[in-house]
Amino acid sequence: MRIQMSDSISSASAEPLHPATHDVPVPPLEGGLEDERRYVAVLYRRLDELRDEKHDQLTQVRSTGAVGTMQNISERDAFATMYEDRLAQLNAVDDRLVFGRLDLDGGECRYIGRIGLTTDDLQRLMIDWRAPEAGVFYQATAFERHGVRRRRHLMLRRREVQGIEDEVLDVDMLAEATENHGDGALLAALTARRTGQMGDIVATIQAEQDRIIRSEMPGVMVVQGGPGTGKTAVALHRAAYLLYGHRERLKSAGVLIVGPNPTFMSYIERVLPSLGETGVVMSSLADLYPGVHGVEEEDPRVAEIKGRLDMVDVVAAAVADRQRTIDEPRHVEVEGIRAKVTPAMIRRAQERARATGKPYNEARTTFVKVMVREIAEKVEKTLNKRSEGNEADRSYLTEDVRSSRDVRVLLNLCWMPRTPQHLLEDLFSKPEYLRRAAPQLDEAERELLRRAPGAPLTTSDVPLLDEAAELLGDLDDSAGREEARQQAERDKNLENAQKAVENAAPQLEEKGIEGFLDAEGVAAMNTETAGRLSAAEQAQVDRTWTYGHVVVDEAQELSAMQWHVLMRRCPLKSFTVVGDTAQGSSATAAASWAQAMEPFVGDRLRVEELTVNYRTPRRIVDLAERVARAHGLPITSLRTVRDGEHDPVVESVDADRLQASAAAAVDAEVERLGEGLVAAIVPEPMVEPLRRSLRGRYGDRVGEGAGSLAQDIVVLGADDAKGLEFDAVVVVEPAALLREAGGRIGSLYVALTRPTHALHVVAAEELPPGFAAAPDAD
Repeated sequence: MRIQMSDSISSASAEPLHPATHDVPVPPLEGGLEDERRYVAVLYRRLDELRDEKHDQLTQVRSTGAVGTMQNISERDAFATMYEDRLAQLNAVDDRLVFGRLDLDGGECRYIGRIGLTTDDLQRLMIDWRAPEAGVFYQATAFERHGVRRRRHLMLRRREVQGIEDEVLDVDMLAEATENHGDGALLAALTARRTGQMGDIVATIQAEQDRIIRSEMPGVMVVQGGPGTGKTAVALHRAAYLLYGHRERLKSAGVLIVGPNPTFMSYIERVLPSLGETGVVMSSLADLYPGVHGVEEEDPRVAEIKGRLDMVDVVAAAVADRQRTIDEPRHVEVEGIRAKVTPAMIRRAQERARATGKPYNEARTTFVKVMVREIAEKVEKTLNKRSEGNEADRSYLTEDVRSSRDVRVLLNLCWMPRTPQHLLEDLFSKPEYLRRAAPQLDEAERELLRRAPGAPLTTSDVPLLDEAAELLGDLDDSAGREEARQQAERDKNLENAQKAVENAAPQLEEKGIEGFLDAEGVAAMNTETAGRLSAAEQAQVDRTWTYGHVVVDEAQELSAMQWHVLMRRCPLKSFTVVGDTAQGSSATAAASWAQAMEPFVGDRLRVEELTVNYRTPRRIVDLAERVARAHGLPITSLRTVRDGEHDPVVESVDADRLQASAAAAVDAEVERLGEGLVAAIVPEPMVEPLRRSLRGRYGDRVGEGAGSLAQDIVVLGADDAKGLEFDAVVVVEPAALLREAGGRIGSLYVALTRPTHALHVVAAEELPPGFAAAPDAD
């Protein structure tokens, strides 16, 4: 049962209401900056009122403690959960709460913001940007107005309106007095200095982006776009839109967002909260398996082998190889009695275990039970003979057999319990094991996969771990019984929660709680778990969790095995996949989306394309595209919004001066920018030396690791720069970057297209083809 609530934070799509209550100043049509400031102050006053109200309600609920019946406790938890979620949302949208206003043909005025707001008497103050009636803010043009006379952009810094920008769509309105004409909101956002954290584009979403964001959820949608087209922003805003439009379906299952590396995930982590969503699960490819963080694979050839889809068969063979028989009868001793175990007994027990269809470790339980029973019967016969037919109660024998050292050794030899980690360690550290499991690999490939016992797990091991876990199952012999007990307890909690929801609904509605309250959610809150995890937190620690929708960024880099794991995470195959096949640089990158997706969804995918580069100035794009084409990379030339102020600088230096010249180039860009984010993208061996050198100049302004984007000077390898953007970029030794990528041009193309203002290339080696025609000074 689900009960829809209403709230003064409106997320419904009812008919728009003109905010005309006596205490709400409505700016006149010709209103200017001061009028808008007064109205925005009203919106923030309402936000603060709601925040105080929810804080007081939460404090009151918490003060009651865990007292009363189970139903009372469930009701208290229901209130607490709703208030906590609402407070998290209200706190996250404080910065630039409102960003737009629509003046409509009928005289209505709509304000568009990060969430919906209404007065106590349900007069609408502001519409959530995801609501259907807000869509025209992004879709209306002078040729197709959708009833919009004027679109106004409100440019805020924190809570203060700094400026307004009008786009007049109705020609009859051009004659009316207004001094705010212009189209600078988008350009202002594009040229603003970067901070090291990705910002949302909710105020400046363009029509082609909005069409993709608001697309239907089911199926696999691929968003193909070149550098700077806003793929990542579109993907994140789509996740927020789907959570708004499909709240009931996605609330419990959740949305998973997957990115290429921890640096990228750190870069985007604040976007969704700023859009009013705080419960999404975000994970890099290295962290998809709970409790494991994969390190980078040093050899791209190894990553390519592990990324092949036929590794599914290799892992399955490795699991099956742990089931063995014996060549001849063996004797085991149980409390002084010897019993013979034959190969036929082992085979029969294994066949019965496999017939259960359970995963390896769980089927082993059946194998052990059958073997223990048969051995116990043999021991009992021997004892009966010795006691001349005296058939005493010998039920104790089963436990004696189970605890016999001989029996345990033999059963483990024939069916050893394994964890996924131990399975992979054996597979890659024992040549004979790998040879049996992977006959389809040649000797050279198997040698590449060899590594020492205890070696760290890599990002390309993560899908193999997941596959092994799926085939091995739970290692705990009592897992089935415990699972049944927990299910019975869940059923009981659900029954209590159902009654609690029915009792709580009228009170929640009276107190003004919006959203969906369901019995399943209350039951989950009432279950005693460590810290009572939210759905998102549970999903992060549960490998078997399945999501309602999955968003994959930089998807062109994924291997077939990584796709295999993600498809398991979302059996409904509801995906938003964003990337650019031209930027593929890993050994596992696919040449086309059809090639990447065909094994999993066939031709059941739709491809949308973004065609405008909003980030990179034309002067820099020209150089990047010239280099890409010189290496045979098939790219589509993009339209660019800005020409840019600076030509790219391409500088050749002596080899013994390379690091000093790279540091000097960073100095030049820092001085030229005055403020902003400067990145040096360099070959991996140079990352640490150059970082140390720059730290000697700039101290703590130079960042390090996944959190380095919080500083304004960073040094990164090409792979870590994927999906990021900087005000200025210094690309060092392009030829070496090409070699690191195995000759694939994608990484260099990515590096050259990261800047929003300036590009500086420093090289000691001969420059790769395509650079020659570039200017050598700005």
